[in-house]
Amino acid sequence: MSTYVIVLFLHICGALGYFISAGTRSLDMIILQRAQRVEQVRIITTLDNWLGPLFGISLLTLVVTGLYMTVTTWGFNTGWIDVALTSVILMAPSGALLMEPRRRAIVGLAHKLPDGPIPPELHRHIDNKVLQATARALPLLLLGIVFLMTTKPSLGGSILVMAVALTLGIVFGVGFESPRRLPHKV
Repeated sequence: MSTYVIVLFLHICGALGYFISAGTRSLDMIILQRAQRVEQVRIITTLDNWLGPLFGISLLTLVVTGLYMTVTTWGFNTGWIDVALTSVILMAPSGALLMEPRRRAIVGLAHKLPDGPIPPELHRHIDNKVLQATARALPLLLLGIVFLMTTKPSLGGSILVMAVALTLGIVFGVGFESPRRLPHKV
């Protein structure tokens, strides 16, 4: 078995881990909008906190193995690699800068509040458009990168794929109204 095959396997594992963590975070943010009580917010955010290490390890594995394969086999003059690498470089800090401070504000506030119905201030943090849009758009952008990795289109085709993924991510992220909270029954 060649080194390339092992590195490719690790690269795919990194992509899967990153995709799973982004998809789970997106689902957590949607579920969070359905929460009715502060206790529910604490549970959802505790589960969401476990994603941090998976995000980090997966991203590191994805980038290191991707760079290794690029340097040793593909080269940096390959359109789909250039677009995929640029996309990952732009997405990773964007997610961290746009989502993480807002998510941490929810966690901090939820742990300060007493049990009971969610107060308006916490609702505002949960329904933050930037947080919700980023959480919904990220998995679609990752899907675009997976498409690039599997189909290996030209530079123009790769740019088109990521433009479509970004457009769908924006539409899905901000184009849909937040789910309504169900009335709490005692």
